[in-house]
Amino acid sequence: MNSKRVPTIQLQSRKADLISVYDLSLEVLEAWCVERGHPAYRARQIWVWLYRQRVRSYDEMANLPATLREQLGTELPIQPLEPVRELWTDVDETLKMLYRARDGQLIETVLMFYPERATVCVSCQVGCAVGCSFCATGMGGLQRNLTTGEMVYQVVDMARRAQERGRPLTNLVMMGMGEPFHNYAATMRFVGILNDHEGFDFGARRITISTSGIVPAIDKLAGEPYQVNLAVSIHAANDELRSSLVPINERWPVAELIATVERYIAKTHRRVSFEYALMTGVNSSDEHARELAGRLSGLRCHVNVIPYNPTPGAPYERPTKAGVERFVSVLQEAGIPATVRYSRGLDIAAACGQLRADQLSETASNG
Repeated sequence: MNSKRVPTIQLQSRKADLISVYDLSLEVLEAWCVERGHPAYRARQIWVWLYRQRVRSYDEMANLPATLREQLGTELPIQPLEPVRELWTDVDETLKMLYRARDGQLIETVLMFYPERATVCVSCQVGCAVGCSFCATGMGGLQRNLTTGEMVYQVVDMARRAQERGRPLTNLVMMGMGEPFHNYAATMRFVGILNDHEGFDFGARRITISTSGIVPAIDKLAGEPYQVNLAVSIHAANDELRSSLVPINERWPVAELIATVERYIAKTHRRVSFEYALMTGVNSSDEHARELAGRLSGLRCHVNVIPYNPTPGAPYERPTKAGVERFVSVLQEAGIPATVRYSRGLDIAAACGQLRADQLSETASNG
């Protein structure tokens, strides 16, 4: 039995408030079954079908009575997201999926295959309120938070697709649309449901949560029971430049952000990753690299240097390979562990928010 049971949520009673079965922890699902006159153990049977067998419909749950399957289908939809577009690239090594939620909102998920791992990149919001100047997601603003179930479903569906290609899903990054710490409670329930040993049993250490730098939430995460990885999108080491790229820096400037990361490392003893989107002529000079190295000196950290993935409407350019390697070498010479993380799926609008923006534009032009 998992002692780190995810916090419960209140079941909705009105049909208009229907939620997905993936929103429920095992405890809540047990309560749901008992309230409807079914034994509590039925919840564990459902749980196995959802997270071990990963079935697509209740009709496949052969050991459940028909009355229970009917109630589940009526009250707890099994498919909160509908696939709209599926794009493969890099000889089937990267999948970009566009989903439509029950209210018509569009979200994106990416599945990336590597020789030794398969990684899913999950969205947590429709749009984003942070407003990073180089990000397609933030250009449309925030529409709403995703529910826990909408996040969980992305992972389950991508695990199916990986399995169909003979690959297990090994890693999960919350680096899709949205700021996870602006949807903190749902994000923690999401981690708890996936981590539950009786269900999906996805190790927390294989989950990375990326933030633009929400200082109070970083402190809060340090006290959570799940040993997830933390990634901080820094992109610049001085306040003037970072504020122009990541407006939330005005509220929590670089020095305060670094101090919070220091507290996080001291409490959790875990290494923190810093994400740095490298843009030619903006944050790509040797001076920028040395400034970043100075900020991170002494921290238990690693820098992922990410060559900028061009976004329509954003005035930034992707650096040359030589420029990227030069930036990384300056960091390494200063004693900062750093590697290059090249973007995947450039030909299928794989940067956050691009496929959604393309779909909305097509819909508008056709409507």
